[in-house]
Amino acid sequence: MKNQKYPILFSIYTVAILIVSFWLSKDKATYWLEVIPVLIFFPILFFTYRRFKFTTLAYVLICVHILILCVGGIYTYAEVPLGFRMQDWFGFARNNYDKIGHFAQGFIPAILTREVLLRTSPLRAGKWLAFITVSICLAISAMYELFEWWVCLLRGDSAEAFLGTQGYEWDAQSDMLLCLIGAIVALLALSKWHNKILNENRLLEK
Repeated sequence: MKNQKYPILFSIYTVAILIVSFWLSKDKATYWLEVIPVLIFFPILFFTYRRFKFTTLAYVLICVHILILCVGGIYTYAEVPLGFRMQDWFGFARNNYDKIGHFAQGFIPAILTREVLLRTSPLRAGKWLAFITVSICLAISAMYELFEWWVCLLRGDSAEAFLGTQGYEWDAQSDMLLCLIGAIVALLALSKWHNKILNENRLLEK
């Protein structure tokens, strides 16, 4: 593979952005809740690298996702400045930075899931691979919404900063919809390029 040194850069990037974003964060307790996906999956990616090396495309997408999550952790999703600018630009009724996060929650895992399935299962590029990939991304989104619900039950009113619903009653449903759209867009936009990268690196050979 061509990305032998990339995990070093990826690890430095991840640790650095976690340290900086934690230092800048306004609400430390909410920060840890916002970046839980990073705290869970970074060690997994790090310790399984020798057995399963993702493509550089996958690592770049993960870096983007980490940035989105950590920015949300710094401000809390309902107070990210970009979200307020989006309100001004598009006339939104709320800060919609969280919707960027949930779109990414589908877009980025779609490529990771697709790569794992192509390289470790009998599945090949086609409709069934796309359907299963989108279904897995939607399941991840549903699990995250359950996690938010459990946090709400445990923390009560203090969970509002983490939830970031801003009074929107259909927040959970719209979050899952954005994840679904993100996964579909990723497959439509990146599948051919992803296939080319996998073939160039001879990662589809069983």
